[in-house]
Amino acid sequence: MPVPAPAARSGRRVVRRALATALAAGAALTGTAAAPVVAGGPPPVGHGPHHEDLQRALAGLVAAPGGPPGAIAVLTRDGLRKVYRAGTAEVGTGRPPRAGDHMRIASAAKAFSGAVALSLVDRRALALDDTIGERLPHLPVAWHAVTLRQLLQHTSGLPDFSQSKAFQDIVRADPRHHFDSRRLLDFVAGQGLTFPPGSRYGYSNSDNIAVALMAEQATGRAYESLLRELVYRPLGLRETSLPQGYRLPRPYLHGYGTAPGEPPEDVSEAISASGAWASGGIVSTPADLSTFIGGYAGPWLLTPATRQAQQDFLPGGASQPAGPGTNSAGLALFRYATRCGTVLGHTGNTPGYTQFAAATPDGRRTITVSVTSQVPLDPALLARLRAIEEKFVCALLEHGRP
Repeated sequence: MPVPAPAARSGRRVVRRALATALAAGAALTGTAAAPVVAGGPPPVGHGPHHEDLQRALAGLVAAPGGPPGAIAVLTRDGLRKVYRAGTAEVGTGRPPRAGDHMRIASAAKAFSGAVALSLVDRRALALDDTIGERLPHLPVAWHAVTLRQLLQHTSGLPDFSQSKAFQDIVRADPRHHFDSRRLLDFVAGQGLTFPPGSRYGYSNSDNIAVALMAEQATGRAYESLLRELVYRPLGLRETSLPQGYRLPRPYLHGYGTAPGEPPEDVSEAISASGAWASGGIVSTPADLSTFIGGYAGPWLLTPATRQAQQDFLPGGASQPAGPGTNSAGLALFRYATRCGTVLGHTGNTPGYTQFAAATPDGRRTITVSVTSQVPLDPALLARLRAIEEKFVCALLEHGRP
């Protein structure tokens, strides 16, 4: 085994501590809070009391014990974008987070696999009632009755490969280990379903691996190529990719392991994306993620009939971590019913990063909140983050509830 680079060694303690939570779910501060800035020159989005409150809330999260070193929120309404940021993109530099900085989007990548699969449904290359047995007969016979629809809604019962001891042992020993992404389900191939397909909700990282494999089987093309053709290109995403290694494109938001009373530990490039792949390996930017969620939740990528299936929500199905308000699960999309109204989106978390991306159903208003630590490891901090996300949703929906 090669000797890991210093960055990997320094991040390994945090990675080991975070692994079970990060992958099963999805896995002294420097800098000062900056005033909100407007990206690209348009005038600010509104001037109500929401906006100073939003900036204070982000700054308070960064200043909290064990809080993330950096946070950035991108709020877009009818083409006008406002960026809020606090803390720093890299400890020790004072450089503020920017909407063009790259970051790991963790389980928000599951929405991208949904976009690929549902686009193929529109093209009649796949059908929502296609089964694993029909499309992927080499997978265990016990899984063969599971449908594409159930995979996308996490009602499949597939055991989660990221919870297997063998998988976690490999990552603990070598966080940068290069997995064969298309063989990740081998870690649980000896297991039956955890419940009868369609009988209940059960979030599993295995679901979106199977979705990507179905897409490849249906088209004879690599999942990465399908992402480029069906998602990146139609939506104009120029800074989004699905890497296999641990490197991040420059510039990037550095992700940290944090704990009260301990210095933040940089884990940005501690883990190989190959072990997450279609369930959480995508790298994007706050700006691109904002564009994507508007396109996926809105009317631009999918036909009305497919959107209707996408937005058949199952009450009680929550993303990981749970988003603001009351969560319900659609097809690789979640509904967040807050005190101010409802938005559609996805969340994610992995060592160094926590993500929230949502949009109104017309796709014209979007909000992304990205922070540079794995907040769900601290339940109190997560509750605070969810409250902040709800504040941003309220600002997004003010002057009317689309």
